[in-house]
Amino acid sequence: MTLDTTRTTAAAAAIRHHYDAGNEFYQLWLDSSLTYSCALRENPDDTLELAQDRKLRHHLDAIGAERADAVLDIGCGWGAILQRLSELGVAESVGLTLSPEQAAYVRSRDHPGVEVRTENWLHYEPSTRFDGIISIGAFEHFARPDDSTAEKIRVYREFFTRCRDWLTGDGVLSLQTIVYANMDRDQASTFMQQEIFPDADLPTLAEITAAAEGVFEVRSISNGRLDYAWTCQQWARRLRAHRAEATELVGAEVLARYERYLKLSALGFRMGKIGLLRLVLAPYDSGFFASGGGRSA
Repeated sequence: MTLDTTRTTAAAAAIRHHYDAGNEFYQLWLDSSLTYSCALRENPDDTLELAQDRKLRHHLDAIGAERADAVLDIGCGWGAILQRLSELGVAESVGLTLSPEQAAYVRSRDHPGVEVRTENWLHYEPSTRFDGIISIGAFEHFARPDDSTAEKIRVYREFFTRCRDWLTGDGVLSLQTIVYANMDRDQASTFMQQEIFPDADLPTLAEITAAAEGVFEVRSISNGRLDYAWTCQQWARRLRAHRAEATELVGAEVLARYERYLKLSALGFRMGKIGLLRLVLAPYDSGFFASGGGRSA
């Protein structure tokens, strides 16, 4: 596929707009692992740290990380998955992010076996196949608001096709993404589209499955929208507790924007307007055999 330069440039700018508010700002209200995605809550007395650790273990278990030699994390954030892969002794873990702030943070941690790249997945050309691929909270940024449904599916299918070709024969993709549920994009908040995640558009479950058809088998799927409502509430509570420090770091206007964003997100998840899907996908055999199989040098 010819790379869409406009798409990749817009995606990078949108990521920087949101994530480069500064590592110190996010450290005020995320958990200690700096995991900026939906936690996995099981018990009423779960702490945010416990629920986030459970979520990370869900994705690591899905790809069999304890037996893996090489793993790719697409949209690695501040490296929580990469750190755990290193602690498990995975020989090669590669993280992709479009945020220079995040990449610099991961590099500063100097985890053995970890490489982080400030690179779009459309540009990435691995030198090896991976035993597992994890992507948490990146899929939401692949499509643009002016994309037709057909164009969105084309982009998503390109992602799935590349992931299939990057995996070993028994490799697994563990994917987590926000989706439109009882709402379409015409009903989405203008504030969220313009002020929080510009140049991004959520997928629907139908678009995901259409894009994966014939490329990946969906092994499991779950909707954790209430988990995300709770996660956003936890983040909002922590941000309120550090309002003075946050104002000093980013200013009152940015702080107000984030407080509004977390409140609207929690409400959207609770109302079922948006959902949170966790999918475990495995390449179809035909796709694997067509691409040759085995680990390449």
